[in-house]
Amino acid sequence: MKNKLIWAAAGLAFLAGLVWAFWPSPMEVEVARVTQGRFARAVQEDGKTRVRERYVVSTHVAGHLARMTLVQGDSVLPGAAVAVVSPLAPALLDARSQAEQTARVGAAQAALAQARASVVAATAALAQSRVDVLRNAALVRQGFVSPAQSESTRLAELLRLSELEAARQAETAALFALEQSRAPLRDYGTAGTQAVGKSDFTVRSPVAGKMLKVLVQSEGVVQAGTGLVEIGDPARLEVVVDILTEEAAQVATGTPVQLLNWGGPGMLQGVVRYVEPAAFTKVSALGVEEQRVNVIADITSPQDVWKRLGDGFKVDVRVLVQVKDGAVMVPVSALFPIGARSGVLVLEAGRVRLQEVTVQARNGTQAWVPEGLAVNAQVVVYPDIKLQDGAKVKARPDG
Repeated sequence: MKNKLIWAAAGLAFLAGLVWAFWPSPMEVEVARVTQGRFARAVQEDGKTRVRERYVVSTHVAGHLARMTLVQGDSVLPGAAVAVVSPLAPALLDARSQAEQTARVGAAQAALAQARASVVAATAALAQSRVDVLRNAALVRQGFVSPAQSESTRLAELLRLSELEAARQAETAALFALEQSRAPLRDYGTAGTQAVGKSDFTVRSPVAGKMLKVLVQSEGVVQAGTGLVEIGDPARLEVVVDILTEEAAQVATGTPVQLLNWGGPGMLQGVVRYVEPAAFTKVSALGVEEQRVNVIADITSPQDVWKRLGDGFKVDVRVLVQVKDGAVMVPVSALFPIGARSGVLVLEAGRVRLQEVTVQARNGTQAWVPEGLAVNAQVVVYPDIKLQDGAKVKARPDG
């Protein structure tokens, strides 16, 4: 009898061990807490700085530009001389053109001689006409010539006077024509060797600032309208960043901006000043065409903090398109789809409870859940697909 009891006890212990061995143990899960605080959803893209107001100074006349003495970084005042443009020397003549021009000079000299001869002839005719007037005046007084005939001689004198004036004008025109024909034959020397004189044109700075770029450094021939330098104030910087149009539609004037990886410690603050009204097409690194729009932001952090920033510097720009203080947040990794809504598994008394929630917005790590979850409640992150509502679980020690 005693042996039977021992064997019965051993059998019960064996069965209890089998039940315990095959009894399902609680699944270990990783959990996180529901928090409340400031929710921020941002669009982050690469941007660059640029001077807010830049001036490209150009020459208004064509000529020979003297070598620039200013370099990048030099400060200039309004009206300060930036460059000097000298008149161009005339083109050289080949042998044939020179011979033709020499012949034109000879023709002009002959025309001048003819004009001078005409002046001499007109002068003599005028002198003769005046003698006739005096003679006729005496005859009229003696009654040998009628007054009408005397008037005719006076008119002839006026005609001779007009002919003399015309001859002198023709002489002057012939003299200028001779000078014009001689001008191409003069030796003006080499362009750029002239000293600065009254005929040179000085290009001046319209504003105070610094030389951002010297577009033409060496001397040479420039055409009217050629840009020579860029001038601006590096202390007045703005940041330009292009973002997708669907994100830009949520950005307005005054939207906060954060600048990261700008080369200095900490993070700079900024604010959107302007969103350009027209988008443009940009091909991404994957070869996808995207519609993007430029967003312009001002730096609001003290200028002493970012004084080493310059024109064209690269920065990481975070545009805070949505900010909510006091928002209830849950890790994005705790959400999973349930039809058109989202669901989470809430840990309560060692078991999980399925809770449907409405997600107002989400960023890379957190989701804003306006209702359905209590602050400090524990939710399962990265939930296993095998987990069911009411399943018994155990939180990992580091959860």
